Order: sequence, then C-alpha cells, then structure tokens
Amino acid sequence: MTTSNTVDPEVQDELTRLRDSIDNIDAAVIHMLAERFKATQQVGYLKARHHLPPADPAREARQIKRLRGLAESARLDPAFAEKFLNFIVAEVIRHHERIAEDEGV
Repeated sequence: MTTSNTVDPEVQDELTRLRDSIDNIDAAVIHMLAERFKATQQVGYLKARHHLPPADPAREARQIKRLRGLAESARLDPAFAEKFLNFIVAEVIRHHERIAEDEGV
C-alpha cells in the first residue's frame, strides 16, 4: 500500500482478479450443491416409497471416510471437509424426513 487509504493499482488489479476467481468458484459450488440436492431429493422420494429411513449412518460413515481422504489429497483440512459434509447430510436428512411426511410415510 502506498498510503493508509490508497491501494497500489497493481495490488488492486491482482485483488480484483483473485476475487473474480473466488466468485466464479462460489458460483460453481452453488450449482454443484443444487445438482447434489436434486439427486438427494430423488433418493428421498425413493426411500419414502419403500419405507426406508431418512438417514443411513453406515453410508454417511463411508462418505466421511472417503471425503476426508479426498480432502487430504487436495490439501484441504479433513476436519473442515467432515464438518461441511455433516452440514450437508443433516440438511439432506431433514429433506428426506419432510418428503416422508408429505408422502404420508
């Protein structure tokens, strides 16, 4: 920085470039999550039709183990990846419970 309130134009350009990249990645993440939830909604209807429980703890454990490994190989904190997956799975289970209620199961 050249002064306390002025950012060097080259630094500002680099900051803008990096933030644009982050914005693109965020958009991709949102679109991927939307696709994931479309698929899990189909799973929810299938489970409801066949009177299966909304949660599958064995699958969730396998997924956590798999995603922790993927996180490690991607140099992402495995604990963060697990927290993120747990958040998503909790939302999926909530959706499956609602689908089961709506379907009268």
